[in-house]
Amino acid sequence: MKAIIAATILGVIMMFSSILMKDKKAIITIAALLLAVLLGVNIWDVMATKKGSNFTFLFNNMILISREGLWFNMLMTGCTFLYVLLSGKDIARVGTHTAEYFALIFFILTGVYLLSSYNNLLILFIGIEILSIPQYILAGSDKKNLKSSEAALKYFLMGAFTTGILMMGVTLLYGSTGTFELTRMDFIHQSSVNGMSLAGIIFLIIAFGFKVSAAPMHTWTPDVYDGAPTPFTAFMATIVKSAAFYAFIRLFQNTFGGISNHWTIVLSIITALTLFIGNLTAVFQQSVKRMLAYSSIAQAGFMLFAILSNNAVASQGIIIYAVAYSVATIGMFAVLMKLKDYTYDGFNGLAKKEPVLAFVTTIFLLSLAGIPLTGGFMAKYFVLQAAIMQGQLFWLVIFALLMAAISAYYYFRVIIAMYFKQGNPELHEPLSSGDKFMLALTCVLVVLIGIAPQLFLASI
Repeated sequence: MKAIIAATILGVIMMFSSILMKDKKAIITIAALLLAVLLGVNIWDVMATKKGSNFTFLFNNMILISREGLWFNMLMTGCTFLYVLLSGKDIARVGTHTAEYFALIFFILTGVYLLSSYNNLLILFIGIEILSIPQYILAGSDKKNLKSSEAALKYFLMGAFTTGILMMGVTLLYGSTGTFELTRMDFIHQSSVNGMSLAGIIFLIIAFGFKVSAAPMHTWTPDVYDGAPTPFTAFMATIVKSAAFYAFIRLFQNTFGGISNHWTIVLSIITALTLFIGNLTAVFQQSVKRMLAYSSIAQAGFMLFAILSNNAVASQGIIIYAVAYSVATIGMFAVLMKLKDYTYDGFNGLAKKEPVLAFVTTIFLLSLAGIPLTGGFMAKYFVLQAAIMQGQLFWLVIFALLMAAISAYYYFRVIIAMYFKQGNPELHEPLSSGDKFMLALTCVLVVLIGIAPQLFLASI
């Protein structure tokens, strides 16, 4: 609870700092310091909660504080801190309202914290809106770029339409159960469910499918990710998506788990479509940024396994996947922002001109592809193991492995361009020692998640 209050207050402080400071470097420094404070508050929250302790309910059972949720908040705040350290200078280049951009990031984190602790469908709705509305602004923050304005408008219209679907699902569930409180919904332990409840669950699947870029609700993703300023695309594709998935799994595992036979087939079809469309379309992209957009759709397909599996390993898997995917993707976008050309040709010969940049890019791509000794491998291992333990998803696991093999093609295509093709890639500015250090640290984190994933789960 302290983190929710702290994120809101720090966001307001960041917003008003624009009145007192005009120097962008000073604003970036203040943002990093405030994020360090917020990370400290999250660590305090975790340390104050005893391991194995029961849930704590607040505000007439509307908020549910659990150690797992607090741990997730801490990890996502850590990823955001890493994101700001890596991409702070690039955020400052987007426009003139640098402090406001960071303020919006703090407000998004408030939404993240609400999504990890809701016990009421109305709090879920509020959390998703707090998470989403600042993103519409960030997507259109590059006023000089028509694609940015188009991305913001498309994102807003699709988001508003999805909000209506979400509210329809909430309304139907309230109509069938007489409560918004998840722990009091009387159908969750019954073997059968009435039509109104089932319709509400389907509406919620569609709404969450939009938020996590699951097919066929993914159509906004490539255009919005490609049109939005690259620094904010990195944030939308990682921390925001991970928070939506965590809210997704909390609702469907804890509340709808007892009636999973009613919605598993629908979600299985969505998972297969997401894996197929995401990977197949990524193969034909010529822009690495757009390829990463389709890649994020494919990654969403793997994360959906955690929701389908409905067991303890799935809960661990979603946290490992969120951290591994976020760190590798933040690192990959940080590399992308150093280059002037986002096409595959823009990476030609990068290993010869900037060997450090090429090496860390290779590690990030290997992780996204799920190669052993990287975080991406352990993330896929956890979610697929959870699916196998579930017992009825073996066909989907085989299909996911085939799609993972296809994904290796477009990831390795970048590696081949860097090491085996001739070219003269152009950078916006020479890499500083600080840039190299942060990229190396991100690279170490990717490997650490791959070889010691229990470090990120031991305190749950």
